[in-house]
Amino acid sequence: MIHSKLPNVGTTIFTRMSQLAAETGALNLSQGFPDFAAPAALCEAVGRHITAGHNQYAPMTGLPALREQVAAKVATFYRRQVSSDSEVTITPGATEAIFCAIQAVVQAGDEVIVLDPSYDSYEPSVELAGGRCVHVPLALPGFSIDWQRMHDALSSRTRLIIINSPHNPSGALISRAELDQLAELIRDRDIYLISDEVYEHLVFDGAQHVSVLQHDELYARAFVISSFGKSYHVTGWKTGYVVAPPALSAELRKVHQYVNFCGVTPLQWALADFMAEHPEHLAELPGFYQGKRDLFCDLLAVSRFSFTRAPGTYFQLVDYSAIRPELDDVAMSEWLTREHGVAAIPVSVFYQSPPKDLRLVRFCFAKREETLRQAAEKLCAI
Repeated sequence: MIHSKLPNVGTTIFTRMSQLAAETGALNLSQGFPDFAAPAALCEAVGRHITAGHNQYAPMTGLPALREQVAAKVATFYRRQVSSDSEVTITPGATEAIFCAIQAVVQAGDEVIVLDPSYDSYEPSVELAGGRCVHVPLALPGFSIDWQRMHDALSSRTRLIIINSPHNPSGALISRAELDQLAELIRDRDIYLISDEVYEHLVFDGAQHVSVLQHDELYARAFVISSFGKSYHVTGWKTGYVVAPPALSAELRKVHQYVNFCGVTPLQWALADFMAEHPEHLAELPGFYQGKRDLFCDLLAVSRFSFTRAPGTYFQLVDYSAIRPELDDVAMSEWLTREHGVAAIPVSVFYQSPPKDLRLVRFCFAKREETLRQAAEKLCAI
């Protein structure tokens, strides 16, 4: 008899909707991955390093050249000097980084505050550490932090708070004032912070991403996590990183070395080369993805969906209340996929207790122009 450690966990909605899209031949705007090529120079670098023999284990903490590039990026974008040796850790994906950070600081009986809607890996990782998630809903319609609910959720057992900006699924951004408010709220408490910033370079309309790396007080107790996959169009490479103060990095590495030990070596070499040789790539990302967002939203303007353009990420939420209000968002996502050939993700799956009147689905616009035009044509015909 198996006694599951995760009895409430099944196949993720992302897998289910991608499978349904494949079965029905629908355009897959559900799972968050590009359908266009990664930079040619980056792909060429992988082959070069494989041929050069860089195929054995990388150091547990990550290839030194790549850690140095991350430290340089942090200095350029966030004006923080971090040690590539003691504060930067390369991981096989941001999800592994999140898992290891949670295991490093959460013990049996601890509570972890997550802000709903929230990424689906947070809670299972907390449960495996013996902790319990306390879900605090973000305030609608803008998905901002409800500070009264956040205050009320704190207890003597709170050990960790997980924040996510730019926010998946809404694209909402956390401001400097909100980081200041968070710092004030936890100043005299023994609470750690995970800042999930995997979409850090996908911020639009002239706005700037506000990182915990820019906040001295919060960074002192934080794991800041990001993703090369999101920033370089290579989600299948599953390569990410953590920046954290030396003491927290040391605890994270204790876990990381027994989960994956290290990331894929030639991919790390290729990323290090590309970051050094093409610093313009990150600077151009906001405009690149804003162009895709604007194309998709402009095309949907004549549809029966209503929406506010996403401030960040490569996801766009749309409200379908004027189309099929009698359907919950899971049923609506399946209906869109089966009947209209466009796969979406229901927003309710990101909640512990979704609002009863929630009528939102999420589309990914990290797609070729052709894909976006085809999808919008189908959606506008509804």
